[in-house]
Amino acid sequence: MHIAEHAFSTTDWAAVEPTVHAGFTGEARWRTQEIGDLRIRMVDYSAGYLADHWCSRGHVLLVLDGELMTELDDGRTVSLTAGQTYQVSSGMEAHRSSTATGARLFVVD
Repeated sequence: MHIAEHAFSTTDWAAVEPTVHAGFTGEARWRTQEIGDLRIRMVDYSAGYLADHWCSRGHVLLVLDGELMTELDDGRTVSLTAGQTYQVSSGMEAHRSSTATGARLFVVD
């Protein structure tokens, strides 16, 4: 991962205005900071959220709270809870997220 030239900084995620992204069901609220080509997000999925798309972008994703289900395009399903991560490169396994109970994530891509 390469971070474009950027001086030391901090982020108060509670002060970052969220954008709302509707899923097939539920919604995702993204608080986003972009540094060059790097996107850093605090994401909250509502209970019952199901992504409305398959994603092929690479991510490092950490579950902070709740339970996240990740479905891969080869049929595998992975369940992650607080403190667990997944990592995937761009163009590798397409994936989509869902949660029955809601989840809070920290994502870098």
